[in-house]
Amino acid sequence: MSTRTVLHDADIARALTRISHEILESNKGAQNLVILGIPTRGVTLAHRIAALIGDVAGTPVPVGAMDVTMYRDDLHRHPTRTPQPTSIPPGGIDGRTVVLVDDVLFSGRSIRAALDALQDIGRPAAVRLAILVDRGHRELPIRPDFVGKNLPSSRDERVNVRLAEVDGADEVTIES
Repeated sequence: MSTRTVLHDADIARALTRISHEILESNKGAQNLVILGIPTRGVTLAHRIAALIGDVAGTPVPVGAMDVTMYRDDLHRHPTRTPQPTSIPPGGIDGRTVVLVDDVLFSGRSIRAALDALQDIGRPAAVRLAILVDRGHRELPIRPDFVGKNLPSSRDERVNVRLAEVDGADEVTIES
């Protein structure tokens, strides 16, 4: 098995800065934004993006986490998933623009589960999707609005995102 690093810490920082500016531009500012990360690494990325947007806009951006485990359609294949906490910022999501954040977009099934989970929480005005790595191979008609890196890969390869807050270092690797 070979592993190669495709994004280093500076690459990840640049990608998140670009994503943050694109979110601000498409939303015409930080008003009515809520950033929700999908555990585990999506939550870390959501906090980083919210901080970057807050720095540029000069106002804090509400950030939270939304576990989608019980909304997944593949629990029979991965029954040992441990649900993570869901935390919705005060004020909720009704009438706001929600930006879902995840580390890797592959089949689209996690995002479909996130959209289902959002329905149980409230009714946002709009939902946008920010992804650090889009590796293709979609099984559902889901496309990200903001992408850090498009990374075409084989189905046999594994994309690993490591973040300092969770793993001690920032990098994206591909194992083949």
